Amino acid sequence: MDIATQLFWLFILPLPIACIAWTVTQEEIFKELKVYCTECYKSSTSIIKKKFFYLLTCEYCFSHYVTLLFLFLTNFKLLLDNWVGYIISGFALVWIANIYMSIYAFIRQDIKREKTEIGIMDQLTDL
Repeated sequence: MDIATQLFWLFILPLPIACIAWTVTQEEIFKELKVYCTECYKSSTSIIKKKFFYLLTCEYCFSHYVTLLFLFLTNFKLLLDNWVGYIISGFALVWIANIYMSIYAFIRQDIKREKTEIGIMDQLTDL
């Protein structure tokens, strides 16, 4: 695969990785799973159980596992066409996916702030 194609994949493939990692760990649809996993990692006495359940609640940690799944499905290698290419692509995909998630979180926070400000302005105009 030529470098232009690799770069294209490097910036496109993290989109679904970020989407899946964010949805599973942050969105309301998986709230029960997150609450259950949070309770399990807080109450567990086993370090292995603690870490396992924590990995299911942290978008950064979970994105590593989603990336591994996508590497398996796509056979994407970055820069080198051997096992080292998998390692490089794995960390690069996680990094880009987490940049995407950070941008998304920032945008959501800004939208929430604007909605709150509009709500306060509406309340003030009703008085």
